[in-house]
Amino acid sequence: MIGWRQSRVESIELRGLRYSVRHWGEAEAPLVFFLHGWMDASATFQFVVDALARDWHVVAPDWRGYGASQWLSRPYWFADYYADLDELLRHYSPHRPARLVGHSMGANIAAIYAGSRPERVGQLAMLDFLGLKTPDPAAAPASLGKWLAGLEETPELRLYRDRAALARRLCFANPRLTPERAGFLAAHVGHVRADGQVAMACDPWHKIAAPTPYRVDDALACWRAITAPVLMLVAERGFVRQRFGDDPAEYERRTACFARLQVVTVPDAGHNLQHDQPERVAQALDAFLSRD
Repeated sequence: MIGWRQSRVESIELRGLRYSVRHWGEAEAPLVFFLHGWMDASATFQFVVDALARDWHVVAPDWRGYGASQWLSRPYWFADYYADLDELLRHYSPHRPARLVGHSMGANIAAIYAGSRPERVGQLAMLDFLGLKTPDPAAAPASLGKWLAGLEETPELRLYRDRAALARRLCFANPRLTPERAGFLAAHVGHVRADGQVAMACDPWHKIAAPTPYRVDDALACWRAITAPVLMLVAERGFVRQRFGDDPAEYERRTACFARLQVVTVPDAGHNLQHDQPERVAQALDAFLSRD
């Protein structure tokens, strides 16, 4: 049996909500925040934490509406995540800039925040995220209309008979995922409903698309304001390559926004590189994150 590094979970009140925050490592060790992505939860980083060679105090929240944090059971406003992160850092790292490691949506939140509050971020690692594709402005009316239509019915997640069925689905969706890791994720990122069926531990209302298009220029302006060194881990078969692999000019335009950028490609990894190549991710983070 695989011995996973033990984590501990605490519940705190954050901006009027119950927030679940997972910790790995000793409280006295250097502090680093791990921020999960969309339709995920804090336990997604278990395999990276297991592979870290250095001692870190890893703090990983379940974002609002995810995992064991409070679910709103209504639409979410994305800007709340920036305020949640600001309050989280105030709670755990009030007197020094924070080290942030974000995957996908977590990297999006961390990077926008790092440009808006550059004095609060000492280092930033972004896992397979370089923004969304530039939307067509003409799609704005349809985006709002889709959001309004989504409010008319309660969204639902796909259900599974038990955790084993969820684990099999995770392996089917990601052939690089080992059965042992899939079982761990099904146990820790799955949610058993009152009727005994299992779904991902995410509020179904996260499935409702945003009412307004993604504003690329706004994101790039925030990235240009980041003063911290940035590590970008690009999965060889992840979203960054899928979105910008055939558009080198746009890739260069976006990466040029970061004044102090290091790019590392993670081979044989899909978007969930923290599952596919946790040892390589951990090695890159150990090398990048300072310990002063």
